[in-house]
Amino acid sequence: MDVVYNIIVVLHFVGLAMLLGAFLLQLTSKEKTVTRWMFDGAMTQLLTGLIMVGMLSGGALGDAAKDEVDNTKIAIKLVIVIVIAILAAVGRRKQPPQTALWLIIGLLTLANVVIAVFV
Repeated sequence: MDVVYNIIVVLHFVGLAMLLGAFLLQLTSKEKTVTRWMFDGAMTQLLTGLIMVGMLSGGALGDAAKDEVDNTKIAIKLVIVIVIAILAAVGRRKQPPQTALWLIIGLLTLANVVIAVFV
């Protein structure tokens, strides 16, 4: 089961790369937009995050892994990624430029990374 969990973790990082990469790619662009990659990255992060927490909480990796789940941290990260996904879905329907949405999505993505690493 460890191999499956590690594959899910890799996919979670791929979702982060899609989301953050789409944000960073447009830093020098004059017309900032919310791209499909931002939405797809957010949905990948949401799905893989839920799977990882389910596997850890369910004991799929052993009883010691159950103690590693910080439900407060997970709840905060879940709310942030849901907000990102909603903003990305709204942004896909609006005409460019979408500088405010683009910036909020990028900052929330960075906030989620900081929470994952430091909290």
